[in-house]
Amino acid sequence: MRYLGLMPAVLACALGGAMAPAVWAQDAPQISESTADHSKFEALQKDFASGPEVTEACLSCHTEAATQVKHSVHWTWEFDNPTTGQTLGKSHVLNSFCGNVASNEARCTSCHVGYGWDDMDQPPPAQDAAVDCLVCHDTSGQYTKLATGAGHPPMAAKGKTITGADAWVVDLKEAAQSVGAPGRENCGGCHFYGGGGDNVKHGDLSSALYHPTVDVDVHMAEDGANFTCSSCHHSDKHVFAGSRYDVHATDPEGTGQPGMVRQDVATCESCHGDTPHDMLTVQGVKLNDHTDRVACQTCHIPSFARGGVATKTRWDWSTAGKMDEHGHPMHLSEYTQGNGKELHTYLATKGDFEYGEDVLPHYAWFNGQVEYTTADMTIDPTGIVEVNKIAGSSEDGRSRIWPFKRMEGRQAYDAGLNHLVYSNVWGPTTDTAFWTNFDWGKAIEAGMKAAGAEYSGEYGFVDTYMYWPITHMVAPSEDAVACEECHSSDGRLANLAGFYMPGSQPFSIGGILGILVFVAMAGGVLLHTTLRIIARGGKGGTTHD
Repeated sequence: MRYLGLMPAVLACALGGAMAPAVWAQDAPQISESTADHSKFEALQKDFASGPEVTEACLSCHTEAATQVKHSVHWTWEFDNPTTGQTLGKSHVLNSFCGNVASNEARCTSCHVGYGWDDMDQPPPAQDAAVDCLVCHDTSGQYTKLATGAGHPPMAAKGKTITGADAWVVDLKEAAQSVGAPGRENCGGCHFYGGGGDNVKHGDLSSALYHPTVDVDVHMAEDGANFTCSSCHHSDKHVFAGSRYDVHATDPEGTGQPGMVRQDVATCESCHGDTPHDMLTVQGVKLNDHTDRVACQTCHIPSFARGGVATKTRWDWSTAGKMDEHGHPMHLSEYTQGNGKELHTYLATKGDFEYGEDVLPHYAWFNGQVEYTTADMTIDPTGIVEVNKIAGSSEDGRSRIWPFKRMEGRQAYDAGLNHLVYSNVWGPTTDTAFWTNFDWGKAIEAGMKAAGAEYSGEYGFVDTYMYWPITHMVAPSEDAVACEECHSSDGRLANLAGFYMPGSQPFSIGGILGILVFVAMAGGVLLHTTLRIIARGGKGGTTHD
């Protein structure tokens, strides 16, 4: 039997206080971490017929929650970048995955934090009851959204969920009575499955993070720090810290005031500061000397798509539309990822795919700003078009070397105006959706019309790059990138310009001088040691320092 009251009691006596009563572990009451048991709330005792009905019940107590959510990027899908002046967000930008939201609403808005947004010409639904409380706060484990339901949960065992599983009937009463703080499962249901599948888009966000081992992610591992997403992405009035449109590439404020947890950022420095390594060792001092030039993620995320779930590395839309000898859409599954699941390498609806696991990142100087190629910008179709351009320089004093997933794509563009295009890919009841009729002409015309964009009527395909900052799947310190992986002639940073890397050019003037300095130092040490040995020998005996 374990005695829990001993140390407080001993300390109380030592400080002159009264002896605290003994508390035995077997007698300790089981106290909930929450101050409310929602299963006891009268408003949640009914059988709910829809998600908005649940929200109405939630708002009877949490009166300001819907207003707060509707002021977040999670709701608006819109972000005005204060630095570049661009209006970004899911409702505006193009990507190299399924392209765009406009004309594909019910499929894309299945992951909206609300119910019923089915027209990008209009803002999200105005009703407070359209906010989806359960997608973030359900802890029953059985709440989900329908893949093609514009954010609504499945109320029949029909269709697919947003994770690709066969749909089931969600018990809204059970979900409502279970609500609590968001866990990895809540955030991951949408963020792990962006781009049309598990880990397709980001590369460092996959179902492997639901229950990762320490070697996959030291922060989220249950036998590690056991973080949830909100452990780093703090929320203030339902607005979460961290944005891929306006990244804190460096955090000069670091940990801020002692004893305070910063709520405004989601950076490594906000916990670890800008001198995270042991200052009592030569190696630690030298590693801390890197933090003004190298992002923490660059060394501590040696590869992404770990844990057995692959990420797409290339997507070629130009090959889509092939039929087999029977006139049926072709599909091939010729890649088996680490967890044993077979993945499509060709789909008539989407084209050819390539995958990777334990992928080495692409490295670039990054100041946190990204400029997107929007549909009104002129592109050069003879080269590789960057869907989003990484800003940064080795000389600006603000940039750090960052790791990225560089997605390779081949996607449609307006061959008359040299613009990237919107396309209507989803819509089982329409004549324009590519996934229905395999007609690019109709699909692009419909997508451009839905987006209100000019279209010449001519289309082609262009090679693209799209960049995704890598910041999850932090490895244990012993698996961090070793010095020689960068400081060598063919190291990780060999293609990165703007700085001199010791060891990367051994036969350059700088490299030769460095070698000469090292040889001179080593020679001095050897000479000093030799002279001491000779001196000791001349005294006829040994000495002890």
